[in-house]
Amino acid sequence: MSGFNYEKDADGIVTITMDMDGPVNSMSPAFLPLLEDTMDRLESEEGLTGVVLTSAKKTFFAGGDLNTLVQASPENAEEFYLGVQATKASMRRIEKLPVPVVAAINGAALGGGLELALCCNYRVAWDNKAVQIGFPEVTLGLLPGGGGVVKAIYLMGLLAANEYLMEGKRVDPSKAQTAGLINETVASLDELVPRAKAYITENKDNAAAAVQPWDTQGYKIPGGNANHPAIAPMLPAAAAMLFQKTRGLLPAPAAILDVAVSAMRVDFETAMRVESRRFTGLACSPQAKNMINTFFFQMNQLNAGASRPKDVEPQVTKKVGVLGAGMMGQGIAYVSAMAGIEVILKDISQEAADKGKAYSEKLLAKRVAKGRMAQEKADQILALIKPTANNDDLQGCDLIIEAVFENVKLKHKITAELEGYLADGGVWGSNTSTLPITMLAEGSTKPDNFIGIHFFSPVDKMPLVEIIMGDKTSDVALAKAFDYAKQIRKTPIVVNDSLGFFTSRTFGTYLDEGVRLLDEGVHPVMIDNLGKAIGMPVGPLAVYDEVSMELSRKADETWNEMGMRDKWGDGSIARKVIGTMIGDHGRGGRHHGGGFYEYAEDGSKQIWPQLLDLFYKPEVSVAEQDIKDRLLFRQVIESLKCLETNVLRTVADGNIGSIMGIGAPVWTGGFIQFVNTYGLEKFIARCDELAAVYGDRFKAPAIVAEKLAAGETFK
Repeated sequence: MSGFNYEKDADGIVTITMDMDGPVNSMSPAFLPLLEDTMDRLESEEGLTGVVLTSAKKTFFAGGDLNTLVQASPENAEEFYLGVQATKASMRRIEKLPVPVVAAINGAALGGGLELALCCNYRVAWDNKAVQIGFPEVTLGLLPGGGGVVKAIYLMGLLAANEYLMEGKRVDPSKAQTAGLINETVASLDELVPRAKAYITENKDNAAAAVQPWDTQGYKIPGGNANHPAIAPMLPAAAAMLFQKTRGLLPAPAAILDVAVSAMRVDFETAMRVESRRFTGLACSPQAKNMINTFFFQMNQLNAGASRPKDVEPQVTKKVGVLGAGMMGQGIAYVSAMAGIEVILKDISQEAADKGKAYSEKLLAKRVAKGRMAQEKADQILALIKPTANNDDLQGCDLIIEAVFENVKLKHKITAELEGYLADGGVWGSNTSTLPITMLAEGSTKPDNFIGIHFFSPVDKMPLVEIIMGDKTSDVALAKAFDYAKQIRKTPIVVNDSLGFFTSRTFGTYLDEGVRLLDEGVHPVMIDNLGKAIGMPVGPLAVYDEVSMELSRKADETWNEMGMRDKWGDGSIARKVIGTMIGDHGRGGRHHGGGFYEYAEDGSKQIWPQLLDLFYKPEVSVAEQDIKDRLLFRQVIESLKCLETNVLRTVADGNIGSIMGIGAPVWTGGFIQFVNTYGLEKFIARCDELAAVYGDRFKAPAIVAEKLAAGETFK
C-alpha cells in the first residue's frame, strides 16, 4: 500500500511502516484515507497477534499539516471540526484493536506525531538526542488537537502535563520515559522494531496489554481529578496566573487549560470533543495564523538560507577577533567559543580584556554548577578565548568584529589600524546598532569585505543577528557573516543599509511614542502598563532607562554631526524630554543613577516622583485604545517603511527580526504579518484616524494601498 507499508510475519505481528510522499510523514490530506484503509485491513486480519507502528523516514511522524490548518476560517469552521473528529475517530480505531499495538519511535514525534504514538498501547523509542518528543503546538498558537491534551492529562496528571502542554517543552526519550509519555528506550536503531515485537510476544496472553488506560475500568488520573482537594483550589489561581502571564493576548494557553480541566471533569469521549472544538476555534484565530506563518513557514525559510547568496560555498569561521571586551564584546566572545571557534578578545588594556573573558568564565561556571556541562568541557571552551591588548594576536583572523563605542571617527581609526591583521579574504564586521555601514566602510581599504553584524544584548540569550549590507559589501562577505551567525546558533536576518537599519530604527519609534505621550501629560505608569498590555516585554519608558537616555543623547549628537538627525522622523520631542531629564536633573537612565524610574538595591523600581511634577497633566485624557494603537502602530508603520524603501529585503526578515530582535508581541506574528490579519483596508482606516488626531507620522505607507489594490497581502 502506497504510504503505509503493511507486513505480517509468521508470528501474526503486522508491522506498519509509514512512508508517505514527501520528506516527512504528516497529517496531510493523504493521511486519513491511508489510515482508514490500514485499519480496515487490520480489523479483518485473521490470526493477528499484535501491531508495530514505525516509520521509514528520519522522523517518526511530523504532525499536523500546517498548510491545511491555515485554511481554517469561521466560514468553514464546522467542516474543519468534522474533519478533526473524523481523524480522531480513525485514530481511536487503533486503540480499539483487540491486540497490543506498539509504537516503535525512530525519530522525532512532536505534536501529531506524539498523538499518533499515544494511540498505541506501548511506546518504545530509540534513545538518541535526535529523537525529540513533545507538544510544540502552543508555540504556534494552537493546542494538540488529535487527543494530545486529554491523553496527556490521563497519563501524567495536570501538574506534570502543564510544562509540555502550556510551554511546548520537548524532551529526549529518556526524559519522556521518566515523564510517562513513552514506556521504554533502546540503545540502537536496529533494536527498535525487534524490541517492539518482543513486547507483543511477551504479552500475547495479557488482555490488559491491549487496553488503553482511559478505557480501563476504575482508572484514576494521576494527582486526582478536578474535584480532588489538592487540585480544586489550584484551578482558579491557575487561570489568574495564566492571564497575568499572557495578558489575555494569547488564546492557546487558556484553551489548553480549559480542555485539561474538562478532561478531569467529564468522560473521555466528551473531553475529546471539547478538545476538537477548542482546537477548531484556535485554528480559525488570527493569532494562530500569525504565529504559524512566522514561526513555521518564514522561520523555516530563513533557516534554509533564503537570504544567503546561493552561489557562494560554505564559509566556516575558525578564528574570530573581537575588538572591545565590554558588554557586547564579551558576549560575542562567549557565543563564539561555545561554537568551538578560537577567539581573540582584544581591548586597550590586558586588564580590560581579562575582565571580558571573566564573563565567559562566570557563565560556564553556572552551567557546570547546574549539571548542564562537565568541568572538562567548560575548561576547553574557556581555553578558546585569548584576552589580549596586543594587536599582533589578531594575525590570521578570518573574521574580525569590532564592538566599540558608536562613534564614526573611532571606528574608522580602529579599522585602519587593525584591518591588516585579517587573513587573506577575511571579513571585517561592525557590531553597530545604528551607524550606516557604507559610511563606516569608508575607513576600510576593502569595503567589499566590510559588513554590519549587529548583535543584541545580552548576546548569550538573544537569538537574533541583524546582518547589514553596505553599498559595496560582497556576496562572499554576506555568506561569511550569515554562516558565522548559524555557526554560533543564531538566527540571521539580512537588511540593506540605513541609519538605524531595521531593528534599531523601528524600535526607536516605540521609545519615541512613549516620550511623546509623556510630554503630552499622560501618566507614566499608564504609558508603560499599556505598552505591556499590547504584548511588548516592557513599557517604553522602562526601556529608555535600560538602553540609557545618555546613550541616546550621544547618538543624537553623532547623527547631528553626520547631518543625519531626524532623517527618519522628527526627534524634537525626544530631545526635549531627554534634555530636561539629563540637562536639568542628571537623570540619564538606570546605569547613570536613575532616569524615569528610581532603582532600589533589591532590584525593585518605582517612578521617579519628580517625573509627575515635570510632565503629568491630570486634565489630559487620551483613550486607552489610542495609546495602545499609537505604541503598536508606530512600529508597524516604520517596519512597512523599511520594506517599502528596500531596507528590509523580505517580509520574513521583518517579521522574524521584529519578534526576535525588538520583542514584538508574539500574537502579531511580527509587525508586518500583523497587517495581514488586521486587514489592509481596516489598517489604512485606523492609520487615518490616528493621523487626524496625532499627526502624519501615523499615515499608512503607500505600500499598503498598493497591496490592497492588487488583492495581495504581505508574504
